Amino acid sequence: MKFVPFSRNPLTEKEALAASEEFYELMRSRRTVRDFSPDPIPEGVVENAILTAGTAPNGANLQPWHFAIVKSAEVKRQIREAAEEEEREFYQSRAPQAWLDDLAPLGTDAEKPFLEVAPVLIVIFQKNKSLRADGREDKTYYPKESVGIATGMLISALHQAGLATLTHTPSPMAFLNQILERPSTEKPFVLLVVGYPAEGCQVPQIEKLPFAEITSLY
Repeated sequence: MKFVPFSRNPLTEKEALAASEEFYELMRSRRTVRDFSPDPIPEGVVENAILTAGTAPNGANLQPWHFAIVKSAEVKRQIREAAEEEEREFYQSRAPQAWLDDLAPLGTDAEKPFLEVAPVLIVIFQKNKSLRADGREDKTYYPKESVGIATGMLISALHQAGLATLTHTPSPMAFLNQILERPSTEKPFVLLVVGYPAEGCQVPQIEKLPFAEITSLY
């Protein structure tokens, strides 16, 4: 393992505070949307966001993620049909009543038209095994934590580029391995819907917990 100097110009106290406030305001405007425009995303935007996600910290630098970019209308149709089949089962028999009660104000149901309307789907896979440089296949370390961090960075990068996202996690998601022909050593982590919000798109009016309720100071 070769080491190289780490170089990054530090910000002044004033610059650091301003940068943190600016980023908070940017991310505070992020909202999950369910109504997407079919308008295409400029070439390179999604790719750059995924490159950003690929810089995430991860166990032993094994980078236990794979990002499947889906633009094909036919593949999106297959994903929608399979996802809705799982969702109908969820809403009709698998979900406890308390969960359904919590979902009721959001107005969600088993129908997921956004899976076909949005221009891009990104299926994020968690790699439980990694191919080493010497050809050995070995387990990855902290794959769930690593992929979770990368997913958060991906969502942030897409928001920075003016795009809206929706994290969709139908359960189970093994159908994504089949449709996208991914190996069984990869576990679908989240199905990320990406695009511009549809004209007139509305989102629930919600509040986030204040600093004092999510933080302990020691």
